Amino acid sequence: MYWTVGPSTLHPAVSAHATLGAQLLGATVGRARQTLAAALAESWLLAGRIEFFDLREPARAADTWVRALQAAGEADDALLGAAILAHLAFIPGWSGNHEASNERMTAARAHARRGPASAEFLAWLDAVEAECEARCGNTRTALNLIAHGEDIIAAGSGHQPPEWMDWFTPTRLAAFKGDIQLKAGHLPQARETLLGVLDDLPDGDAKQRSVILGDLAAVEAAAGAPQAAVAYAMQALGLLETHWYATGLERIREVRRTLVPWQHEQYVRDLDDRLYGWGPVVSSLAN
Repeated sequence: MYWTVGPSTLHPAVSAHATLGAQLLGATVGRARQTLAAALAESWLLAGRIEFFDLREPARAADTWVRALQAAGEADDALLGAAILAHLAFIPGWSGNHEASNERMTAARAHARRGPASAEFLAWLDAVEAECEARCGNTRTALNLIAHGEDIIAAGSGHQPPEWMDWFTPTRLAAFKGDIQLKAGHLPQARETLLGVLDDLPDGDAKQRSVILGDLAAVEAAAGAPQAAVAYAMQALGLLETHWYATGLERIREVRRTLVPWQHEQYVRDLDDRLYGWGPVVSSLAN
């Protein structure tokens, strides 16, 4: 449901489900308690994902993910704990706090070693750490982590990803790669990678598509092709009008800041009219 239902609709339902689960947890014991705790951890994990990626409320997401981690501990589910810790690493990683991000990733990997981690799960940990490293300015380390993740997926592990891990595929790994290539200044490689991701994404994955279009816009802006950048940004805004995703809008705003040298051109003004029109403004407040 995360990929098709808007955050303003889904988040209250998920939060209410988790709140009920937390109330019931105190009345259960033994195996039933462990099973309920695992379900509760999954619900809090999803709620935190909506808060962080869809609503861009990192402080709120942090509190939610701590609740998820406590529930995963009750369930004694090592992989679920690893996933939550890796999500928690995004928060300092996106703000450039390398020490805190690295500590959380170290904890995530320690938990992952205790469970039957699939190749996809381990590659996702590499991708999360890579994104955090890139946002902290360590693009070479980030690219090495992506290469390691690609090798892990190619080799396989004999384990299947957990059912709740529906946010990562080899295509998503390539999306991480393209963003990091962009941050490293490898523009031709980033363009090629991101165009490949755009072709491979499922039609229904509008949220991720808006992010990829934003990254392609950033590539073209960095390459000195502002009209091409605006064209990609316009496509992304079209998706955001029907599939709200705060992370996608954030990408477009970042691109717009790089277009200041061309801000008096009509095509940039057209972007401003779309970016600051009623639709995006109302969506950002409503969602």
